Amino acid sequence: MSSSANHYVPNLRDIEFNLFEFLDIGGTSLGRAPFGDLDETSARQMLQTFSVLCTNELAPSFDEAEHNPPKLENGVVTLPPGLKKSMNAFFDAGMHLLEQPPHLGGLGAPPSLGWAAFELMVGANSSLAFYTLGNLLARIIDRLGTDAQKKRFLPHMLDKRWSGTMVLTEPDAGSDVGAARTKARPVGGDVWEIEGVKRFITNGDSDMSENVIHMVLARPEGGPPGTKGLSLFVVPKYWVNEDGSLGEHNGVVCTKLEKKMGLKGSVTCELTFGDGKPSRGLLLGEVHDGMRQMFYIIEQARMAVGVKSMATLSAGYQRALAFSKDRLQGADLLQARDKTAPRVPIFRHPDVRRMLMTQKAFAEGMRALCLYTAAVQDGVELKGGHRATEAGEMDALNDMLLPLVKGYCSEKAYELLALSLQVHGGSGYLTDYPVEQYIRDQKIDTLYEGTTHIQALDLLMRKVARDGGATLQALLGQVRETAEGELGGKELQAERAALGKALGDLELMLGTLIGKLGESVYHVGLQGNRVLAGVAEVVIGWLLVRHAGVALERMKSNPGDRAFYVGKLASARWYCAEVLPGLAHAARMVESGTLDLMEVPEESY
Repeated sequence: MSSSANHYVPNLRDIEFNLFEFLDIGGTSLGRAPFGDLDETSARQMLQTFSVLCTNELAPSFDEAEHNPPKLENGVVTLPPGLKKSMNAFFDAGMHLLEQPPHLGGLGAPPSLGWAAFELMVGANSSLAFYTLGNLLARIIDRLGTDAQKKRFLPHMLDKRWSGTMVLTEPDAGSDVGAARTKARPVGGDVWEIEGVKRFITNGDSDMSENVIHMVLARPEGGPPGTKGLSLFVVPKYWVNEDGSLGEHNGVVCTKLEKKMGLKGSVTCELTFGDGKPSRGLLLGEVHDGMRQMFYIIEQARMAVGVKSMATLSAGYQRALAFSKDRLQGADLLQARDKTAPRVPIFRHPDVRRMLMTQKAFAEGMRALCLYTAAVQDGVELKGGHRATEAGEMDALNDMLLPLVKGYCSEKAYELLALSLQVHGGSGYLTDYPVEQYIRDQKIDTLYEGTTHIQALDLLMRKVARDGGATLQALLGQVRETAEGELGGKELQAERAALGKALGDLELMLGTLIGKLGESVYHVGLQGNRVLAGVAEVVIGWLLVRHAGVALERMKSNPGDRAFYVGKLASARWYCAEVLPGLAHAARMVESGTLDLMEVPEESY
């Protein structure tokens, strides 16, 4: 099957299972303030409609940029026509209004439904997904901006489909954002002039929309060093007058397109501010608190990256599964010595089944993690929103889960997509099939919005340390309740036991690492990724066991869907038998870990 022809097969059934059978957002989130009046029936219909749109309208331009990538000429970035056609289909269907609050003309969908829809989009065409960042920035301005700024930007950002960017990275300041040199100088009111060069800016320019809204971190003149000296500015490509009308070009220019391994349809570029012409921006809100404000965007971006990785793995698995059923190769292993035995689909071969179940269980486990986190975000909004006192516990849980979503899903999906390719055999290495592009398009996920180890340090040094481990312990307490309970009865006895054993191994790992901190923080540097993976795998195991419990009950009330539920049980059983025992080895590795590596001379490398 050519990668250019409707490559995408969504797993809408598992998305619906997560949202409506497991998380029950119809009873917990939909139709409740501050969300809009969507109910479960309308939410299901919306997902089904969007799934068809993604498959038929967004997926066909998936590989177009491989042959006709975006071009930069005289400071103008031109996108290939198929990408623009697909993007217009997204907007024409009104999907950009799904999560916008009703007072901005949106449907007010909760995050759980929004992220489920995002999976469909990013799975169908990952390059397109980040051209929709302007929709998020509209919500950020609505939350953080002054009344005048809201009036100035919001109506046109949505009605005229303006795109948007988050602008942090500089040539000499990558992950070390606090080293940024871009300067800001006040020129009156909330207007400042921005001067500097930023790089690796996703979708920093295109001919898709008449304007681009850049959210730029810059340092006001005389500001202190580090991230505390940064402020956040709204810098439009074309100046936006106070009445919302467009003014002249604003002195921000795309000066380079990066040549990349993959994700070629997504413009990754260098932006120059104020070179020969002033680049004006508005200080967001009325505060100099740029990094904290930018984290509203960064956290959404990190969630998006994790969902992107999960969606790509799911797409790879669906392609591998379809291929394995069509490809005839060899006799059944039981008849391997019989040269007259019929050739069978490779799906019959044990090793292929092993590879397919590995992909299935992890794709479903990562989806469970992502949508569980999204449901926690529902809870935050229901209790007053980010930083609201009543939402404190849910907010802290969301903060702790985000490194797992971004860090673990991005690392594991890259590893597992190799199995999607392997199932295809030699054909998988060809561009005739989409999996090789999936791998190249997905690899960026381990790198941007904070590398995997940055996620591990964030988890351990910030999220866990911030409250002395209370949030993590509360979550692991829920895992223990499941492991020691009666969910699924005898049917899930072995899975509950495996979960309990893995939980004990994880707690040993965490306790050992905490004890070693007294010797050196280098132990976190050396073992952090292993611990991040351990926490993620226990949480995923917990969710899959609970999924299996729901599946056992649903088999009785919905026998017509038995094959799906048997598949849910199979995923949980395989994961508990094949993945969770690995926590014991990981715990031993942390326990035996030394600092020897830090003593190896540089020249010996």
